[in-house]
Amino acid sequence: MKTKKKNELVQYLKANRKGSREAELEQHSRPVSYNRVYRSKKVYDRKKYKADDKDLPYLFLLLGILN
Repeated sequence: MKTKKKNELVQYLKANRKGSREAELEQHSRPVSYNRVYRSKKVYDRKKYKADDKDLPYLFLLLGILN
């Protein structure tokens, strides 16, 4: 069987990607995602607010008993 020769351009691109990835890991100490969508802090996030208000009704009951 003959062995296939790899294209030099493909080898160059793979080596370049590997090098840039290793440099990124050295610089940031973790992988950095460039494709993540930025979420604004001003946008309403029901999940976040529900997590913050988990103990809210018990606080009102406690204040009502103390007064």
